[in-house]
Amino acid sequence: MEGLGDGAPATVPLAKWRSDFSRAFQYYLDRSTPHPVGRWLGTLAVASIYVLRVYYIQGFYIISYGLGIYILNLLIGFLSPKVDPEMEVMDGASLPTKGSDEFKPFIRRLPEFKFWYAITKAFLVAFVMTFFSVFDVPVFWPILLCYWMVLFVLTMKRQILHMIKYKYIPFTTGKQRYTGKRSSASSSSGTPRD
Repeated sequence: MEGLGDGAPATVPLAKWRSDFSRAFQYYLDRSTPHPVGRWLGTLAVASIYVLRVYYIQGFYIISYGLGIYILNLLIGFLSPKVDPEMEVMDGASLPTKGSDEFKPFIRRLPEFKFWYAITKAFLVAFVMTFFSVFDVPVFWPILLCYWMVLFVLTMKRQILHMIKYKYIPFTTGKQRYTGKRSSASSSSGTPRD
């Protein structure tokens, strides 16, 4: 009975450390939210380190293939609308096709922040997996690369045809600006009259 009491105090500091780490991690994650360029540059650095490691080791191609399939899956979620127009047609509602139809903004199935976070986590997990030889399955990597490229082309073709069919574009070039007419009276109102 006394042995059960001895293990309990050891878990309290571990739970406190885990809680503190989780809180600090979430704090820095929240602070990174308004900085997409910096976040993506960090992910590019992590991806470059992973690619260099795989290149120098000349192995872990099956990990890279799985990572590529996972990123392709995330990309499809990022490019797809939250509500699929094909399913919406069954309900009677659809995307606006005329100027008089109701405007529905494009909402992604997978938001940009979650897309970034999932890709970064995937590269970090794949990087850690390269330190364990059990994951270094011998494969002929050119076949995996060709198969992934065929999957990418077929999937993107289907996604682009879906975009064309339902007339949506998943990207914006920034905030839309509206310019009104400038009247000559408003531009000359700053000068005093005699």
